[in-house]
Amino acid sequence: MISRTLRKLAATPVAAAALLMGTVGLAQATEGYFQHGYGARNKALAGAGVADTRDATAVAVNPAGLVHVEDQFNGALSVFSPRREYQGGPANPFPGFAPLGQIDSDWNFFYIPNMARSWRVDSPLIDVFAISMYGNGGMNTHWAEVPRADGGCAPAGGGTGIFCRGPLDVNLNQAFLSAAIAKQFGRVSVGIAPIFAVQQIEIHGLHAFGGISTDPANLTNTGLDTSYGGGVRAGVEVALMPNVRVGVAGTSRIYMSEFDQYKGLFAEQGDFDIPPSLQIGVAVDVKSNLTVMLDYKRIWYSDIKSINNSSTIASTAGVTGNPAFFLGADGGPGFGWQDIDIFKFGVEWRANDSWTWRAGYAHSDNPIGSRDVMFNILAPGVIEDEYTAGFKYKWSENLDLELSGMYAPESSVSGRELAIVANPTHAIEVSMYQYEITAGITWRFGSRAAPEPLK
Repeated sequence: MISRTLRKLAATPVAAAALLMGTVGLAQATEGYFQHGYGARNKALAGAGVADTRDATAVAVNPAGLVHVEDQFNGALSVFSPRREYQGGPANPFPGFAPLGQIDSDWNFFYIPNMARSWRVDSPLIDVFAISMYGNGGMNTHWAEVPRADGGCAPAGGGTGIFCRGPLDVNLNQAFLSAAIAKQFGRVSVGIAPIFAVQQIEIHGLHAFGGISTDPANLTNTGLDTSYGGGVRAGVEVALMPNVRVGVAGTSRIYMSEFDQYKGLFAEQGDFDIPPSLQIGVAVDVKSNLTVMLDYKRIWYSDIKSINNSSTIASTAGVTGNPAFFLGADGGPGFGWQDIDIFKFGVEWRANDSWTWRAGYAHSDNPIGSRDVMFNILAPGVIEDEYTAGFKYKWSENLDLELSGMYAPESSVSGRELAIVANPTHAIEVSMYQYEITAGITWRFGSRAAPEPLK
């Protein structure tokens, strides 16, 4: 029964992609809004392993590693639980625009699928072809319509909620369909994976900022908007010695069509491209059954103005009334996210023919500074540390069962509301901690074995 189901799914990648893109609903991840890893194995290693990919999810990590993979199907489902909290402190001489006290975001559970299929190819040009469907971290919060007895909404004409216009929320979904090819040249393997991306967004509760928007009618509460685009991921893996490998993989900027229904919010008239990233790593086989991995990753959020532009530009817009500084303008306010560096460590122990044990740790910069904390109530991607662990159990010659877990302890950013737009004496804090569990399977078709690997 399992065999028939997996064969049917692997034979219909288009249907699987449609299912993924139709169901993925995501939240702030652990590296800004990127996931810390892809697939059960990579997640258990905290995203390390760009020099040590061992299954078809290499498409999303380092496509060069596909040369080590036989004909197989990988599937995984993550249950992700980010816990977001807003805290408003005292304000003088008048109430803060945002409320006092503590408020928790309501949406706490999200389901993130991942699928990949690889085929060995008899060709002088390529060794492996693969296709993968996966989701990104996205941004997702929902702050309830809290009553406002503190007077903070009086300057805005009254109202309820964090920004005085009812519930405040953002729902950003991102899904990717990627095909990859890989080729091995002696001790060097290379891979390339073009990416087709779809993202959807819906936002509520920002009416209070209509006075500093280039297009107030397309600022908030305009329904679900969809954007399409593409980019490419490429990678190299080199065996320096029989037990030492280095890997490099990078994703280009993914150019997306504009969110027309939110062109009065995002800088450059609704632009929301996906930023580029680069990961470099080394893998060392300390023993034949024990591999240690150390990776460095960088994400260039600064390439995307709608993400990187400082929210303090809103204060300039309020003072000058110059549309060049309004929301939606090329130089308009953004979320103030900075480029981040991530360091990843992973270890895998292949204890015997049946059991493999994994663990990892990652540390990331916080992309948000204190000056931008007010706008990032909407999207508090502040996580810095992640602890992961997992295992693989070989159920049969064809089937592996995998499980991984992640815990990210609480991290927070404190700051004050923006001058002119709100009350600069009002202290606010956003914080978050996270849990995730991922269950996965690997089905080996067994029709063609992978060649002797570089590992």
